[in-house]
Amino acid sequence: MNSARNGAPEASSVLLCLCCVHAFLSCALFGARPVTGQAPKPVFACDVDGDPTLAALGFCNASWGVEARVADLVNRLTLQEKILFLVDNAGNVDRLGIPKYEWWSEALHGVSNVGPGTKFSSPVPGATSFPQVILTAASFNATLFETIGKVVSTEARAMHNVGLAGLTFWSPNVNIFRDPRWGRGQETPGEDPVLSSKYAAGYVRGLQQSDDGNADRLKVAACCKHYTAYDIDNWKGVDRYHFNAVVTQQDLDDTFQPPFKSCVLDGNVASVMCSYNQVNGKPTCADPDLLAGTIRGQWKLNGYIVSDCDSVDVFYNSQHYTKTPEEAAAKAILAGLDLDCGSFLGQHTEAAVKGGLLNESAIDKAISNNFATLMRLGFFDGDPRKQLYGKLGPADVCTPSNQELAREAARQGIVLLKNTAGSLPLSSTAIKSLAVIGPNANVTKTMIGNYEGIPCKYVTPLQGLSAVVSTTYVAGCANVGCGTVQTDDAKKAAASADATVLVMGADQSIERESFDRVDLHLPGQQSLLISDVANVSKGPVILVIMSGGGMDVSFAKDNNKITSILWVGYPGEAGGAAMADVIFGDHNPSGRLPMTWYPQSYADAVPMTNMNMRPDPATGYPGRTYRFYTGPTVYSFGDGLSYSTFSHHLVQAPQLVSVPLEEGHVCRSSLCASLEATGDACSDLAFDVHLRVKNVGRFGGSHTVFLFSSPPSVHRSPQKHLLGFEKVYLASQSEARVQFRVDVCKDLSMVDEAGRRKVALGTHVLHVGDLKHALSVRI
Repeated sequence: MNSARNGAPEASSVLLCLCCVHAFLSCALFGARPVTGQAPKPVFACDVDGDPTLAALGFCNASWGVEARVADLVNRLTLQEKILFLVDNAGNVDRLGIPKYEWWSEALHGVSNVGPGTKFSSPVPGATSFPQVILTAASFNATLFETIGKVVSTEARAMHNVGLAGLTFWSPNVNIFRDPRWGRGQETPGEDPVLSSKYAAGYVRGLQQSDDGNADRLKVAACCKHYTAYDIDNWKGVDRYHFNAVVTQQDLDDTFQPPFKSCVLDGNVASVMCSYNQVNGKPTCADPDLLAGTIRGQWKLNGYIVSDCDSVDVFYNSQHYTKTPEEAAAKAILAGLDLDCGSFLGQHTEAAVKGGLLNESAIDKAISNNFATLMRLGFFDGDPRKQLYGKLGPADVCTPSNQELAREAARQGIVLLKNTAGSLPLSSTAIKSLAVIGPNANVTKTMIGNYEGIPCKYVTPLQGLSAVVSTTYVAGCANVGCGTVQTDDAKKAAASADATVLVMGADQSIERESFDRVDLHLPGQQSLLISDVANVSKGPVILVIMSGGGMDVSFAKDNNKITSILWVGYPGEAGGAAMADVIFGDHNPSGRLPMTWYPQSYADAVPMTNMNMRPDPATGYPGRTYRFYTGPTVYSFGDGLSYSTFSHHLVQAPQLVSVPLEEGHVCRSSLCASLEATGDACSDLAFDVHLRVKNVGRFGGSHTVFLFSSPPSVHRSPQKHLLGFEKVYLASQSEARVQFRVDVCKDLSMVDEAGRRKVALGTHVLHVGDLKHALSVRI
């Protein structure tokens, strides 16, 4: 999204910080409950109570089907009125009882006031702020993804009923975290297409699914963004407004498209947002193959396609893709764009029609998709307080159970990367004093990342740890930039404490929208502070990294004085409490890394602008993500330790899968390396993998079981790829059966060089932990 429409970034930051202070004080004074006050009225159309004549209008008749109601409404509008509904700040048509509506609201990890459609005020001063998405993804808990979505949509509906929020939320961000330097990687579910797809569909279902089970109704409308191959914001002068992502068809279909496809097909998402960048020379918001062809045509989107904010203006004014603004407006609408976040279509569409570049019927089609979404949300059914969610209000926001879920989500995502025997968990009885050191040790807003709202309250790392044992706090640096470091007080505290916790990492000054990193090291002199403190510490030293992207912490990994390393992402409003739960053993860590942590040498050698996923031995290019990367790592995708040990035993898996072929198939008479993953040969071609998983340690805890496959080396296939994951809780010495259903054509297939999905013939090796099982796929 474009921050320009919210004013200068610096001004926005100051405003948001002031809002955070307001929320913190409100919650400190009044607890989790919002302040009562005069509630504003929700925005809705067809107010038959206020104007009984509206009841005679077909589009106000809730007994009609959505399609008929939309057609009735569109037929009543003039061209000028229709154009009002092509932009996010949609206009009003008083004669038809239609008020202004702002489409742009955000709910990335909680209801947010980043978009103009949502605000906090005395009736609702804050909302539950869950961990930033990258940490929630690290839980590898598909049930959690959906549960968070349900809570967020409930709070959104509650705020809508008092006029503080819209019904259309432009979340989640499901772009692949392709490069560790990307400032927005924190917003995504990570680097793996399967994890990202499961997160996308789960969170969308949580947001959207109606409590009455009516598939035609939406609780709120989600939006998957930013379509597609978008993962550069501003790196060494290359910015998202001018970047042309050169992507092979294989990488597009194999890596970048699957989360969006899953959003539409599995999540039934109401919206997809096209991105700023070009893909292979075409702006995504002006590409009919990507929009009308793929999203609307192949995937059958039931909803609307929206531009990222000012994207149409960008491809005209910055990319100079068209000669005139009217041509830009026409190209966007004809490509399949329904709604412009911005004013461009509002300013230039009428001239495009009058100039013969666009037929009015194309506008009808676009606004019909927009109106149909609002119909499914009940916007045209009169007062929402008399509908399904009418009883929701301020008391349903920041409830104790919602805030506990935020803490639980952070606990489940936190990743233990290093743990010298006997270091963690700390004993709350044996540890009498704790040194808490670092620029992120007592932060509030840093914990919630970007696209944030105003939290119900904060528990900082220092507050969380201080609630357990006596602590001495030393910042060590003025901020995470750590330009200068004051080690004397920090060393003194660590030398006398029974244990030391160093809370380091990044914040939005290091990685954010419109700002990519160039360096993978910890910022400034953080590593100096860490090493100096570790060298004099009396007890265990726990290094906590708060960040969205991975860091090159090789120095700490190799330092025996640093006994444990935890990655906590941006852990949300309850992050400090969740950290304390893990460090003192009230929660056994079970998070796993959703992205690869690369050494600095990777950033030195690999330009962000190279979009190729696969390695190129001829040039030394090492490839990207665990699926293709061939170089050294600091930590790998899926890494994460527990306070327990888990064993895996394969109970059942086939050694041979036979693919039936019809008579006359070319592969019956010639040697084939792979088969098309379509058609009759793929129907019901599946098998089960049964595993017995046992907790052989003394701590109960959750464990993520990953099923990977290494396919035969054809079509530049991945070295391994994730087929599925399951999270199970096991008490000490207990065991459970875990079953994976493997669809051969969906799960064991890959995309060939031309973008066709194929099943490789030959030996596929299935991996679960240290287990390996060979599976032959033959004709």
